[in-house]
Amino acid sequence: MGADLRPLALSLGVAAAATLAALLVGVPLAWLLARRRFAGRGLLEVLVLLPMVLPPTVVGYVLLLVVGRRGAVGQTIEAVAGRPIVFTPAAAVLATFVAASPFLVRAAQGGFEQVDAAYEDAARTLGRSERAVFLTVTVPLAWRGILAGTSLCFARAMGEFGATLMLAGDIPGRTQTGSMAVYDAVQSGDLRRATWLALLLSLVTGVALAALTAAGRGGRASGGGRRASGDPR
Repeated sequence: MGADLRPLALSLGVAAAATLAALLVGVPLAWLLARRRFAGRGLLEVLVLLPMVLPPTVVGYVLLLVVGRRGAVGQTIEAVAGRPIVFTPAAAVLATFVAASPFLVRAAQGGFEQVDAAYEDAARTLGRSERAVFLTVTVPLAWRGILAGTSLCFARAMGEFGATLMLAGDIPGRTQTGSMAVYDAVQSGDLRRATWLALLLSLVTGVALAALTAAGRGGRASGGGRRASGDPR
């Protein structure tokens, strides 16, 4: 039983780390795409969304070219860290982040686009810095899109397979995630183990999504009370 749970535990850790990284990088990026017009914006949007439409193995192969031992970035990482990043848990997080973060960016961008700029302008007239406006006005008003993106990102991260396999490999006890363990079990004919892992993976992902949905409903109820009183904050 313990051995069966290791891939699930790794999937949870990788998905959580990838989702956190997606929040830190993706929310500011989504705001930039929603609020700013600049040269190359269209190209940036395409690059951000490309992992959503490319086959996961292609995404993993591109990452392998970039951060593998023959890539410039990979060689730099190895020189600094003293070891390559490929075939490590960190590689699994990186591959999952690249594959899942576009879901968060797209949903958060839609949330930011729905925010009335008048609230942000009012905050600026009160002397708030751009950073303060972003953190205390824009993000709270766009929280539904951000939360929806977080849910989609985490769900995608829990099920990631192809890109992670290409970059991190399928090493039991080290980089073998839940989805890889299910595949290996099916390939070896161990359908009982495959079913067990698939059920656990589905259950954990479903519980996490239900918790995020419940948080969204609770926030919607409290936000509705504030809007009814005429307070946009």
